Amino acid sequence: MTDAALETFLEYATESVVVTGFVQIAIAAVLTVLVLGVVYLRQLGFEREVVTTAVRGLIQVVAAGAVIDILLAAHVAWAGVVLAFMIVVAAWISYKRGTALPGVFRTSIVSIGFGAGLTIVAMTFAGAIETTMRDLVVIGSMIIANAMQTNSLALDRFTGEIASNRNEIEALLSVGASPDEAITEYVSTSVYAALIPTLDAIKSLGIVKIPGLMAGMIIAGANPIYAAQYQFVIMLMIFAAGGLTVVANTLLLSRRVFTDAKQLDETVIEAIDA
Repeated sequence: MTDAALETFLEYATESVVVTGFVQIAIAAVLTVLVLGVVYLRQLGFEREVVTTAVRGLIQVVAAGAVIDILLAAHVAWAGVVLAFMIVVAAWISYKRGTALPGVFRTSIVSIGFGAGLTIVAMTFAGAIETTMRDLVVIGSMIIANAMQTNSLALDRFTGEIASNRNEIEALLSVGASPDEAITEYVSTSVYAALIPTLDAIKSLGIVKIPGLMAGMIIAGANPIYAAQYQFVIMLMIFAAGGLTVVANTLLLSRRVFTDAKQLDETVIEAIDA
């Protein structure tokens, strides 16, 4: 860490607004505790995941804020390294929703790298993302994070579809259908289900909510019409990255749940049911 970067960090860390931020976090945490109370009373069983996720999220985001000055001061070439690291971490987080599927971590890296990477490169070429550390890291992380979330939803739904429709898949195989033909309906269902949150977010633009990026640009004095246009571009980036990610991953994984004899792999089914 350079002296200038350290000085900037200390300056930001000692501002009164940081204390205000922690107070706001505490109030938000109280609301989260109310949700945890309901989860506990209804015996839904995922309260521990909520707590650990919230604590980890707080540590991660504060740490990210602490090093942001260093990133912004680095050469733009380092943006590629940072984004590649984010893709690997995103794959590691989302693959846990489909651990029963063979090679899911590797396919998740490839798929998120393909979906998010292609989107970032294309939109940088189009000028929607400036070739600066600030834009590449901030907007790139947004795209990667949403691709990760979409991938998680697709993996969760895909494993559920295989387990729930095992008899139907085997029946199709028994009458001569290929593995692709037998599973294509469930691949399509998984992809669509994973994209529903993004589709709903696009439908609600300007009606149900004013997204944060658009609101921030307007508050900063940007042209409101351009702010709306840019927000729409961001949403389409997110949709494209997520769509490319889950299409790629489900196609890769759909070939891995069958044996060389073109039958459902029993070890995969047993792992899903476990």
